[in-house]
Amino acid sequence: MIAAADIITHAALRTPHGFFTRAGGVSTGPYASLNANLSGGDDRAHVSENRARIAATLGAAHLLGLKQVHGTTVITVTKPWPAGQGPDADALVTRERGIGLGIITADCAPVLLHDAAAGVIGAVHAGWRGAAAGVLEATISAMLALGATKAGIAAVVGPCIGQNSYEVGPDLRDEILPTLPDAASFFRPGAPPDRSHFDLTGYCLARLREAAITHAHGTGLDTLADPARFFSHRRRTLAGGGPIGHQMSAIALA
Repeated sequence: MIAAADIITHAALRTPHGFFTRAGGVSTGPYASLNANLSGGDDRAHVSENRARIAATLGAAHLLGLKQVHGTTVITVTKPWPAGQGPDADALVTRERGIGLGIITADCAPVLLHDAAAGVIGAVHAGWRGAAAGVLEATISAMLALGATKAGIAAVVGPCIGQNSYEVGPDLRDEILPTLPDAASFFRPGAPPDRSHFDLTGYCLARLREAAITHAHGTGLDTLADPARFFSHRRRTLAGGGPIGHQMSAIALA
């Protein structure tokens, strides 16, 4: 089990869940300590123990993950698969009890969803590319197919890179601008004239609300700005590279 102080939760999600931080695990060095990434170079036994602790904290017999590819494919889970053998996809949904749905991130936005009345959950890896392509809307559609309703779904965008930390180029801005009528509001000028700071959390929330998910919330936590609690790809890049761990966000049905 992982200490409550090392887990971020939100009252809108009325089922076991957590935006887990990097604390509470057994990994060492740059992976310290709750690294959940099976393919990042960490000792596999350490990662397996870390994921077992996450599953136990959720009360889940199985904790499933994906080979995340920044796309829009959603997997409807009916039975578990072996650790490390998840399909290429960026979201999972289920109504099966005993199964935890896990997403790994290190700056991208993890989004957890729950319809308490229907007993349906979802977990999404929403980098800017996947969010712009429609991974959140695809996940909502998959939840509706399991009996959820838009009025019943609550969604929470977890810790991700914050706008102050997320300087981007004109290519990203050009891809985002056509996707929402007010997309320009999620950019503010950066220091060089052609650079902007992008609000990934705000953009994800806007996509959710545009899809009629009125119970959409954000944690407002910046992964780059808080090295004690979060892994961050951008922080690693600014420091010159090297190995990095990934935190997990996960949800299960009570």
